[in-house]
Amino acid sequence: MASILRSAKSGSDWTENELAAYNITIEWQDAATFFEVDPLPQPTIDQEVLTTLDADNMAQDANYKLLRYMDLAMNPVPGEESAVDDFVVHLLTLLGYVPRNRVLRTRSDIPLFVCGEDRHAKTDVCIVDSQDILLLVQEDKRHQEPKNAEAQLIAEAIAAFQTHNNKRERVLGQPRIASKVIPGITLTGSSPTFYKIPVTTELATAVARGQYPATPTTVYAHLPAVPRPLRRLSEGMKPLDNRTQILRCYEAFKRFVKWYVS
Repeated sequence: MASILRSAKSGSDWTENELAAYNITIEWQDAATFFEVDPLPQPTIDQEVLTTLDADNMAQDANYKLLRYMDLAMNPVPGEESAVDDFVVHLLTLLGYVPRNRVLRTRSDIPLFVCGEDRHAKTDVCIVDSQDILLLVQEDKRHQEPKNAEAQLIAEAIAAFQTHNNKRERVLGQPRIASKVIPGITLTGSSPTFYKIPVTTELATAVARGQYPATPTTVYAHLPAVPRPLRRLSEGMKPLDNRTQILRCYEAFKRFVKWYVS
């Protein structure tokens, strides 16, 4: 793998080739192992979301909007910008991911130094506090274009780590951190996959120089177990049984959305 050609690609152009080129692999875990809790917690969201199937039957406006955004996200219109970003912004807000000291941003542009050149990694959605990126969300756009959401998400995490260390050193006069676990989510419609992405100085430096890191990086991932896995993408969070299970995963994942240095 050390002989794989590396080039100065923006995050939106990363593929499985870049993951192999920088010694990055994905390891899938069950819910208890990934979320480090068993059983999964109940979601702290209005109970109406868990018991009412359709938007038109919702009593609360916020819940109505959540399901409307969900329906739009699951039925993309060719040639139009996807509604997935709108859906996840509203969902994370209702789930309590964004207390007063955090904000949600869409289309945030993060500098990425790769193969000796300045490029960028553009997030679909991210959560930030006063200084740092705490969560990355990337839509899987394979229905529109041949993109690899998983590789894009990992590129964004590396860019966020580089940017944070540059700020610590050049702006705050603080020492660089050696590693950080950055949480991320990819979304196909309303169906999520959760990631814990460990980024180290060795990995970030290897990307910056276009080199193969000697130490492998293992990204941990979890795909929520739903009652009808073969219909996961077409059903998403629409059925109530799917919705409850996926929202329990979101609730468990909340604990990782912090500046978590490994």
